[in-house]
Amino acid sequence: MPDLDLGTVRAFVAVTEDRYFSEAAARLGVSQQAVSKRIAKLESDLGVRLFYRTRNGADLTADGSAFLHHARTLVGIADQAIGVLRGRRRSLRVDVLDTRLAGSVDLIRAFHRDTADVDVVVTTSNGLRSARDTLVRGSVDAAFVRVSGTLEEELRPVPAYLEPVHLLVGRDHPLAHRPEVAIGLLAGATVWMPGNAAGSEWAEYYRLLGAAFGFRIDDSGPDFGWDYFVEGVGAGDRLGFVGERSQLPWHPGTVRIPVVDPVPVYPCSLLCHRQNHHPLLAKLIRFVEDNFRPYDPRRQWLPDLDRAAFAGAPGLPPPLS
Repeated sequence: MPDLDLGTVRAFVAVTEDRYFSEAAARLGVSQQAVSKRIAKLESDLGVRLFYRTRNGADLTADGSAFLHHARTLVGIADQAIGVLRGRRRSLRVDVLDTRLAGSVDLIRAFHRDTADVDVVVTTSNGLRSARDTLVRGSVDAAFVRVSGTLEEELRPVPAYLEPVHLLVGRDHPLAHRPEVAIGLLAGATVWMPGNAAGSEWAEYYRLLGAAFGFRIDDSGPDFGWDYFVEGVGAGDRLGFVGERSQLPWHPGTVRIPVVDPVPVYPCSLLCHRQNHHPLLAKLIRFVEDNFRPYDPRRQWLPDLDRAAFAGAPGLPPPLS
């Protein structure tokens, strides 16, 4: 038994109510020929004749009359189902790696502030590794991640922002008195980052950064969270990296210093599913695109893997953030 095409059933109900194929076509917003083809297909699928022509339009055959009640029920249920989804005011669910990594959260807050009638729920996970699955399953609508490797075709990355990297040192460290630290001064040093989970996109970024400028990343744990990390740096001669906008726990023994010459920037994209049609998602994408500032090779550093996606238009100097 063939599956019924709802479009053909809808055309059948329209012709029944309007009696003329031309009027049914106008109601459905299609051509008269399209309505004729849909009726012909429905009759072929059902194996019966549904209409016969008269001077007053199209009248139902006995089979058409028997089918009419069920056809109206099918169309009514379909309209109710569509209406439920269209009228459902579901929050936009956006995933971030950590709410202390405020680059993503600040962008979401700015979107919420500047866009009328916005309901956003922020969730946290472990970055790109979980976002691939949650976006496909629809449990989140978008995720802020650094894209690494080959993405599934149905996932769309939108460059969101480039966050400068800061150096975290103890107050007694020789670099602590500097207003900024040239990255070349870190050559031969070891930077402690216990939160760099193996296989994560951020661990890959800092590994590439260390390889480019001659320092080592120590990701030895255990990772007991931000308080442990900040206290560990402040208690000794360790170095650490954090994002410019990271909201760290206050500790009297630590100093945060911008890294320059060049400024290493961490690339973050808004990742979403191409078939996700949440109305707020389209607005969020436009907001991110409007506020994005491209990579500036004159003063910033990015891994080769990220440069093409975050570069500005060829021949035009990108705006400075």
